[in-house]
Amino acid sequence: MANPKRKTSKGRRNRRRSHDALSRPASSICPECSEPKRPHNICAKCGSYKGKEVVQIEEAAV
Repeated sequence: MANPKRKTSKGRRNRRRSHDALSRPASSICPECSEPKRPHNICAKCGSYKGKEVVQIEEAAV
């Protein structure tokens, strides 16, 4: 069975892992309420999509 001849250095290991970082999910600004939202999705804050109210959002009691 094959075994490594030498220990993999930290630098070589880290260079190999340089592309493994997670990127932030895309977001856009809702034109109705100016809150951040996922693109091509209904706004969770106001319930609108493409300028039309699609879902009725009830205000939480404080």
